[in-house]
Amino acid sequence: MRITRLTAAVGALALAMAAAACGGDDSGSGKASGIVGKASSQKKLVVGVKADQPGLGLQTGGTYTGFDIEIAKIIAKGLGVPETGIEYKTTVSANREPFIQQSQVDIVVATYTINDERKKVVNFGGPYYVAGQDLLVPAASTLAGPEGLAGKKVCSVSGSTPAKRIQTDYKDAKLQQFDSYSKCVQALSDGSVDAVTTDDIILAGYAAQDQYAGKFKVVGKKFSDEPYGIGLKKSDTEGCNKINEILKASVTDGSYKAAWDNTLGKSGKAAPELDVTKLTNCS
Repeated sequence: MRITRLTAAVGALALAMAAAACGGDDSGSGKASGIVGKASSQKKLVVGVKADQPGLGLQTGGTYTGFDIEIAKIIAKGLGVPETGIEYKTTVSANREPFIQQSQVDIVVATYTINDERKKVVNFGGPYYVAGQDLLVPAASTLAGPEGLAGKKVCSVSGSTPAKRIQTDYKDAKLQQFDSYSKCVQALSDGSVDAVTTDDIILAGYAAQDQYAGKFKVVGKKFSDEPYGIGLKKSDTEGCNKINEILKASVTDGSYKAAWDNTLGKSGKAAPELDVTKLTNCS
Protein backbone atom coordinates (compact mmCIF):
# COMPACT_ATOMS: atom_id res chain seq x y z
CA MET A 1 0.00 0.00 0.00
CA ARG A 2 2.80 2.36 0.92
CA ILE A 3 4.59 1.49 -2.31
CA THR A 4 1.43 2.24 -4.28
CA ARG A 5 1.01 5.58 -2.55
CA LEU A 6 4.69 6.39 -3.05
CA THR A 7 4.47 5.54 -6.73
CA ALA A 8 1.39 7.70 -7.11
CA ALA A 9 3.08 10.59 -5.33
CA VAL A 10 6.17 10.32 -7.52
CA GLY A 11 3.98 10.18 -10.61
CA ALA A 12 2.03 13.25 -9.53
CA LEU A 13 5.24 15.13 -8.83
CA ALA A 14 6.59 14.21 -12.28
CA LEU A 15 3.39 15.44 -13.92
CA ALA A 16 3.53 18.68 -11.95
CA MET A 17 7.14 19.26 -12.97
CA ALA A 18 6.31 18.55 -16.59
CA ALA A 19 3.38 20.96 -16.46
CA ALA A 20 5.60 23.62 -14.90
CA ALA A 21 8.17 23.09 -17.63
CA CYS A 22 5.52 23.45 -20.31
CA GLY A 23 4.21 26.56 -18.62
CA GLY A 24 7.70 28.00 -18.65
CA ASP A 25 7.99 27.35 -22.36
CA ASP A 26 4.67 29.06 -23.05
CA SER A 27 5.60 32.20 -21.21
CA GLY A 28 9.10 32.04 -22.58
CA SER A 29 12.05 34.19 -21.81
CA GLY A 30 12.12 37.83 -22.79
CA LYS A 31 13.96 36.83 -25.93
CA ALA A 32 11.55 34.06 -26.93
CA SER A 33 8.57 36.38 -26.59
CA GLY A 34 10.11 39.01 -28.88
CA ILE A 35 10.37 39.17 -32.64
CA VAL A 36 13.94 37.87 -32.67
CA GLY A 37 12.95 34.72 -30.81
CA LYS A 38 9.81 34.15 -32.88
CA ALA A 39 11.61 34.70 -36.16
CA SER A 40 14.35 32.26 -35.13
CA SER A 41 12.03 29.51 -33.92
CA GLN A 42 9.06 29.84 -36.28
CA LYS A 43 10.40 31.65 -39.35
CA LYS A 44 7.17 33.65 -39.34
CA LEU A 45 6.21 37.28 -38.79
CA VAL A 46 2.81 39.01 -38.68
CA VAL A 47 3.09 42.56 -39.99
CA GLY A 48 0.46 45.27 -39.59
CA VAL A 49 0.25 47.41 -42.75
CA LYS A 50 -2.06 49.91 -44.40
CA ALA A 51 -4.19 48.66 -47.28
CA ASP A 52 -5.41 51.90 -48.86
CA GLN A 53 -2.31 54.01 -49.41
CA PRO A 54 -1.02 53.95 -53.00
CA GLY A 55 2.76 53.67 -53.20
CA LEU A 56 3.05 52.88 -49.49
CA GLY A 57 0.67 50.14 -48.46
CA LEU A 58 -2.02 49.12 -50.95
CA GLN A 59 -3.99 45.89 -51.05
CA THR A 60 -5.16 44.55 -54.40
CA GLY A 61 -6.91 41.24 -53.98
CA GLY A 62 -4.67 39.22 -51.72
CA THR A 63 -1.53 41.16 -52.59
CA TYR A 64 0.01 44.09 -50.71
CA THR A 65 2.37 46.51 -52.46
CA GLY A 66 4.21 49.71 -51.62
CA PHE A 67 7.25 51.15 -49.87
CA ASP A 68 6.10 50.07 -46.42
CA ILE A 69 5.62 46.54 -47.71
CA GLU A 70 9.16 46.51 -49.08
CA ILE A 71 10.51 47.80 -45.76
CA ALA A 72 8.64 44.98 -44.01
CA LYS A 73 10.31 42.48 -46.34
CA ILE A 74 13.73 43.94 -45.54
CA ILE A 75 13.08 43.62 -41.79
CA ALA A 76 11.77 40.08 -42.16
CA LYS A 77 14.76 39.02 -44.24
CA GLY A 78 17.14 40.52 -41.69
CA LEU A 79 15.40 38.47 -39.00
CA GLY A 80 15.74 35.30 -41.06
CA VAL A 81 12.11 35.14 -42.16
CA PRO A 82 11.42 34.40 -45.85
CA GLU A 83 8.76 36.33 -47.74
CA THR A 84 6.56 33.23 -47.60
CA GLY A 85 6.69 33.48 -43.80
CA ILE A 86 5.24 37.02 -43.71
CA GLU A 87 1.55 37.40 -42.92
CA TYR A 88 0.19 40.87 -43.63
CA LYS A 89 -2.65 42.15 -41.47
CA THR A 90 -4.50 45.32 -42.43
CA THR A 91 -4.35 48.04 -39.79
CA VAL A 92 -5.91 51.48 -39.55
CA SER A 93 -4.46 54.37 -37.59
CA ALA A 94 -6.67 53.85 -34.53
CA ASN A 95 -5.82 50.18 -33.94
CA ARG A 96 -2.07 50.06 -34.40
CA GLU A 97 -1.21 50.24 -30.68
CA PRO A 98 -3.93 47.74 -29.65
CA PHE A 99 -2.83 45.30 -32.36
CA ILE A 100 0.74 45.40 -31.02
CA GLN A 101 -0.28 45.18 -27.37
CA GLN A 102 -2.72 42.32 -28.01
CA SER A 103 -0.13 40.37 -30.09
CA GLN A 104 -2.36 40.44 -33.16
CA VAL A 105 0.76 41.61 -35.03
CA ASP A 106 4.47 41.35 -34.33
CA ILE A 107 5.42 44.65 -35.92
CA VAL A 108 3.61 47.54 -37.59
CA VAL A 109 4.97 49.17 -40.75
CA ALA A 110 2.14 51.52 -41.66
CA THR A 111 3.14 55.18 -42.07
CA TYR A 112 3.42 55.07 -38.28
CA THR A 113 4.68 58.36 -36.85
CA ILE A 114 7.00 58.08 -33.85
CA ASN A 115 5.84 60.39 -31.06
CA ASP A 116 6.13 60.60 -27.29
CA GLU A 117 2.53 59.61 -26.63
CA ARG A 118 2.84 56.37 -28.59
CA LYS A 119 6.26 55.60 -27.11
CA LYS A 120 4.57 55.27 -23.73
CA VAL A 121 2.87 52.07 -24.89
CA VAL A 122 4.92 50.70 -27.81
CA ASN A 123 8.54 50.65 -28.92
CA PHE A 124 9.81 51.95 -32.26
CA GLY A 125 12.65 51.06 -34.58
CA GLY A 126 13.58 53.66 -37.17
CA PRO A 127 12.67 56.16 -38.42
CA TYR A 128 13.02 54.81 -41.94
CA TYR A 129 11.48 57.90 -43.55
CA VAL A 130 10.58 61.45 -42.48
CA ALA A 131 7.41 62.82 -44.05
CA GLY A 132 5.57 66.09 -43.40
CA GLN A 133 1.90 66.94 -42.96
CA ASP A 134 0.36 68.71 -45.94
CA LEU A 135 -2.98 69.29 -47.64
CA LEU A 136 -4.59 67.69 -50.69
CA VAL A 137 -7.07 70.00 -52.38
CA PRO A 138 -8.94 70.25 -55.69
CA ALA A 139 -6.74 71.42 -58.54
CA ALA A 140 -8.65 74.71 -58.79
CA SER A 141 -8.56 75.42 -55.03
CA THR A 142 -6.98 78.63 -53.75
CA LEU A 143 -6.22 77.06 -50.37
CA ALA A 144 -2.49 77.61 -49.96
CA GLY A 145 -1.71 76.22 -46.52
CA PRO A 146 -3.00 75.37 -43.05
CA GLU A 147 -3.45 79.03 -42.15
CA GLY A 148 -6.41 79.09 -44.57
CA LEU A 149 -8.32 76.22 -42.94
CA ALA A 150 -10.60 78.36 -40.75
CA GLY A 151 -14.19 77.44 -41.59
CA LYS A 152 -13.05 74.80 -44.10
CA LYS A 153 -14.06 71.15 -43.99
CA VAL A 154 -10.87 69.12 -43.71
CA CYS A 155 -10.75 65.35 -43.59
CA SER A 156 -8.29 63.03 -41.86
CA VAL A 157 -8.22 59.63 -40.19
CA SER A 158 -9.38 58.93 -36.65
CA GLY A 159 -6.49 58.40 -34.26
CA SER A 160 -3.88 59.75 -36.65
CA THR A 161 -1.27 62.36 -35.80
CA PRO A 162 -2.51 64.71 -38.59
CA ALA A 163 -6.07 64.63 -37.22
CA LYS A 164 -4.86 65.44 -33.70
CA ARG A 165 -2.76 68.32 -35.02
CA ILE A 166 -5.79 69.86 -36.72
CA GLN A 167 -7.76 69.54 -33.46
CA THR A 168 -5.08 71.20 -31.37
CA ASP A 169 -3.43 73.72 -33.71
CA TYR A 170 -6.19 74.64 -36.19
CA LYS A 171 -9.31 74.63 -34.07
CA ASP A 172 -11.29 76.81 -36.47
CA ALA A 173 -11.20 74.10 -39.13
CA LYS A 174 -14.17 71.74 -39.39
CA LEU A 175 -12.58 68.32 -38.97
CA GLN A 176 -14.23 65.30 -40.59
CA GLN A 177 -12.78 61.93 -39.54
CA PHE A 178 -12.99 58.53 -41.21
CA ASP A 179 -11.18 55.26 -40.58
CA SER A 180 -9.22 55.38 -43.85
CA TYR A 181 -7.71 58.00 -46.14
CA SER A 182 -9.38 56.47 -49.17
CA LYS A 183 -12.74 57.58 -47.70
CA CYS A 184 -11.35 61.09 -47.19
CA VAL A 185 -10.16 61.25 -50.79
CA GLN A 186 -13.56 60.07 -52.00
CA ALA A 187 -15.18 62.82 -49.90
CA LEU A 188 -12.84 65.34 -51.53
CA SER A 189 -13.72 63.96 -54.94
CA ASP A 190 -17.46 64.38 -54.41
CA GLY A 191 -17.04 67.85 -52.91
CA SER A 192 -18.20 67.10 -49.37
CA VAL A 193 -14.89 68.31 -47.89
CA ASP A 194 -12.49 71.07 -48.91
CA ALA A 195 -9.21 69.34 -48.15
CA VAL A 196 -7.63 66.11 -46.98
CA THR A 197 -4.70 66.27 -44.59
CA THR A 198 -2.03 63.72 -43.84
CA ASP A 199 1.61 63.19 -44.75
CA ASP A 200 2.77 64.65 -48.04
CA ILE A 201 3.95 61.37 -49.51
CA ILE A 202 0.59 59.68 -48.84
CA LEU A 203 -1.25 62.56 -50.49
CA ALA A 204 1.06 62.45 -53.49
CA GLY A 205 0.28 58.76 -53.92
CA TYR A 206 -3.44 59.44 -54.09
CA ALA A 207 -3.07 62.41 -56.42
CA ALA A 208 -1.04 60.25 -58.82
CA GLN A 209 -3.71 57.55 -59.15
CA ASP A 210 -5.24 57.24 -62.64
CA GLN A 211 -8.79 57.98 -61.48
CA TYR A 212 -7.68 61.25 -59.89
CA ALA A 213 -5.15 62.40 -62.49
CA GLY A 214 -5.29 66.18 -62.80
CA LYS A 215 -8.12 66.44 -60.28
CA PHE A 216 -6.14 67.18 -57.11
CA LYS A 217 -2.94 68.87 -56.05
CA VAL A 218 -0.72 68.70 -52.99
CA VAL A 219 -0.36 72.23 -51.61
CA GLY A 220 3.35 71.72 -50.98
CA LYS A 221 3.57 73.58 -47.69
CA LYS A 222 4.55 71.04 -45.05
CA PHE A 223 3.68 71.97 -41.49
CA SER A 224 5.24 69.13 -39.51
CA ASP A 225 7.90 66.46 -39.46
CA GLU A 226 6.51 62.91 -39.33
CA PRO A 227 9.23 60.31 -38.65
CA TYR A 228 7.92 56.91 -39.74
CA GLY A 229 8.88 54.12 -37.36
CA ILE A 230 8.40 50.39 -37.06
CA GLY A 231 6.22 49.65 -34.05
CA LEU A 232 6.62 46.64 -31.78
CA LYS A 233 5.95 45.70 -28.18
CA LYS A 234 7.17 48.13 -25.56
CA SER A 235 9.16 45.40 -23.79
CA ASP A 236 10.96 44.16 -26.91
CA THR A 237 14.17 46.16 -26.68
CA GLU A 238 16.16 43.42 -28.38
CA GLY A 239 13.79 43.40 -31.35
CA CYS A 240 13.92 47.18 -31.62
CA ASN A 241 17.72 47.20 -31.66
CA LYS A 242 17.73 44.44 -34.28
CA ILE A 243 15.39 46.44 -36.51
CA ASN A 244 17.76 49.39 -36.36
CA GLU A 245 20.70 47.14 -37.23
CA ILE A 246 18.77 45.84 -40.26
CA LEU A 247 17.91 49.38 -41.39
CA LYS A 248 21.57 50.38 -41.19
CA ALA A 249 22.53 47.37 -43.28
CA SER A 250 19.83 48.18 -45.86
CA VAL A 251 21.58 51.46 -46.64
CA THR A 252 24.95 49.85 -47.31
CA ASP A 253 23.63 46.86 -49.26
CA GLY A 254 21.34 48.99 -51.45
CA SER A 255 18.08 47.31 -50.47
CA TYR A 256 16.63 50.51 -48.98
CA LYS A 257 17.13 52.45 -52.21
CA ALA A 258 15.75 49.54 -54.22
CA ALA A 259 12.64 49.47 -52.03
CA TRP A 260 12.03 53.15 -52.80
CA ASP A 261 12.88 52.94 -56.50
CA ASN A 262 10.46 50.04 -57.02
CA THR A 263 7.57 51.85 -55.36
CA LEU A 264 7.48 55.58 -54.61
CA GLY A 265 10.41 56.15 -56.92
CA LYS A 266 8.10 55.55 -59.87
CA SER A 267 6.59 58.98 -59.16
CA GLY A 268 9.90 60.52 -60.21
CA LYS A 269 10.91 61.46 -56.65
CA ALA A 270 14.49 60.44 -55.87
CA ALA A 271 15.18 58.08 -52.99
CA PRO A 272 15.82 59.92 -49.72
CA GLU A 273 19.00 59.54 -47.75
CA LEU A 274 18.30 57.46 -44.65
CA ASP A 275 20.09 59.19 -41.76
CA VAL A 276 21.11 56.25 -39.59
CA THR A 277 22.48 58.60 -36.93
CA LYS A 278 18.89 59.48 -36.05
CA LEU A 279 17.61 55.98 -35.39
CA THR A 280 15.73 55.64 -32.10
CA ASN A 281 17.29 54.77 -28.78
CA CYS A 282 15.39 51.58 -28.01
CA SER A 283 14.18 51.27 -24.42
